[in-house]
Amino acid sequence: MEIAQILIDGKWRTATAEATFHATNPATGETLATPFPVSEWSDCDLALEAAAHAAIELRKLAPEQLAAFLEAYAANIEAASAAIVEAAAEETGLPASPRLKDVELPRTTNQLRQAAAAAREESWKRATLDLERNIRSCFAPIGPVIVFGPNNFPLAFNGISGGDFAAAIAAGNPVIAKAHPLHPNTTRLLAEEARKAAVETGLPSGAAQMIYHINNANGLKLVSDARVGAVGFTGSRGAGLALKKAAEEAGKPVYLEMSSINPVIFLPGALVEDGEKLARELADSCLAGAGQFCTSPNVILLWDNANTESLLASVAKTFSERAPQPLLSLSGQSQIQAGVAALTSAGAELVAGGHNVDGPGYRYANTLLRATAKQFLARPHELQREVFGNVTMAITVEGLEELVSTLELFEGNLTGAIYSAKTGADDELYAQIEPLLRQKVGRLLNDKMPTGVAVSPAMHHGGPFPATSHPGFTSVGIPAALTRFATLQCYDGVREDRLPAVLRNKIQNADTWRSIDGAWVKG
Repeated sequence: MEIAQILIDGKWRTATAEATFHATNPATGETLATPFPVSEWSDCDLALEAAAHAAIELRKLAPEQLAAFLEAYAANIEAASAAIVEAAAEETGLPASPRLKDVELPRTTNQLRQAAAAAREESWKRATLDLERNIRSCFAPIGPVIVFGPNNFPLAFNGISGGDFAAAIAAGNPVIAKAHPLHPNTTRLLAEEARKAAVETGLPSGAAQMIYHINNANGLKLVSDARVGAVGFTGSRGAGLALKKAAEEAGKPVYLEMSSINPVIFLPGALVEDGEKLARELADSCLAGAGQFCTSPNVILLWDNANTESLLASVAKTFSERAPQPLLSLSGQSQIQAGVAALTSAGAELVAGGHNVDGPGYRYANTLLRATAKQFLARPHELQREVFGNVTMAITVEGLEELVSTLELFEGNLTGAIYSAKTGADDELYAQIEPLLRQKVGRLLNDKMPTGVAVSPAMHHGGPFPATSHPGFTSVGIPAALTRFATLQCYDGVREDRLPAVLRNKIQNADTWRSIDGAWVKG
C-alpha cells in the first residue's frame, strides 16, 4: 500500500521519510493498513519556508477573509463528517455516536465558527488609541504557529482542526500541524477539508500545512526554528517540558497543556444530603472516555467518616461492575499500569481494579485507590502523580487542618471542584479552603464534576504549572485564546493612512485614552 502523503504549501506530496508507522484500532488491537511517513527535517524545512511566506500574505488579508476560511472549513467538515467520524472511531476506539458524531464533531465546527466571529469582530486585538500623543497599539499576528495535537480528542483538539488551529488562523497566522500518530488518517481527512477551504477562500497556499510524525530531535529543532512565531502543545508532561526548554531557549513563546489531577473535594454536609447521587456523579466522571480526559478527577478529598466509607464502597462497586472502555493505545495501558504501581509503592491502597483486562484491544480495569492525608503529606510528590486513564484515588482527611495542609502541597491544576451542603452547613469550611484551592486551579467548580469543558468565551482551560506552561492563557474560550498567538505592536506618530485599519480614528472596539488635568482616562 502506498505511503500517505503530507500537505505542504497547498499540495499533497510524497514525504521524505526516514521510516513509516501504522495506526492501530485500540478496541480490537488490529494494525490498520495504511502506512504513514515519519518525515525527515527537509519536510519541516519546506513547511517552514512556505509558512514564512504565507505569514506575510496573511497580514495583508482583511479579517473577513480569515473568517470566510474558518466558516468554509467548518462547512466542509460537516459535509465530510461520515468519513471523518468513521476514521476517528477506527483509530481511537471512541464510539462514533454519541461521542464523535454528536458531541465532538459539532464542538469542532462550533469553535471554528466562533473563531471566525472573533476574527471578523476584532475586539481580541485590543486596539488602544492615545489620540493626544498619536500613540496607538494593538495585537497582531505573531507568525507561523506549530500545533501539536493530543491523542484523546481526534477532532476538537486535532492539530489541523482544533482550538489551537482555529485561534492561530483567526489571529492571522499560518499553521503547521503535527498530527498525533494515534489518529493520522483522521488528521489526513481533516487536512484535506482545510486545503479545500483555503482554495475556496483564497488563503495563501502555506496557511494550513500538515505532517504526520517526526523524531524527537526534529521536533525540538522545529519549535526552535527562527521562522516560528509560537507553539501550541497538548500532551504529556515529559514531552511538553522538552519542547518548552527548546522553544524558550530560542525565544519562542510556547503554550503547553500537560498534566492535571483535578482535585474534587466533598465537604461533610454534601455527603449527608445525597451521598448516593454524588457517588454516581463521581463514577460517571472518572470513567467517561475511559478516564482519558485532561479534566478527569484523579484525586478525591473526603472526611474520614461513615458517609465517606459508604460513598467509596458505592464507587468501588460501580467500578467493578462497569465494563472497562478501550484505551487509546497499548502505551497508554502500560503507562496506567506503571502509574498504579507507583501509587501503591508510595503507600496507596488498591480498592478496586489494578490490572490489565484480557480481551480484544487495550483495556485496564476501572481502578480506585485510597490513601490518608498523613500518607499524602509524607509523600506529596509521589501521591499526586497523574494517571491518564480510568484510575482515581481517594484521600481521607481527619479534619480541616489536614485538608488545608494537603491543598497547600498540590501542584497547579486545570480544575478543582468543591461539593458542599445546599443548606449552608459547609459554608464555614468552604470559606476557609476556597482561597487555597482557587490559587491552585484555572477553573473552580461548585457542585459539579470537571469533565465537561464548554466552548464559551468565559471558559478558562488552563491553570498554574504543571497544568500549563503559563497560567494567564487559555486554550478554550474565544476570543481570549487568540492572544496566545499574537504580538503587541505599537505605532508612535505614524500617519493615519499608514496604520492598520483597526487603529485608525473611526473604528469600533478601541480603547481611546485622553489626558485630563494630567491624568489619563479612557473614553
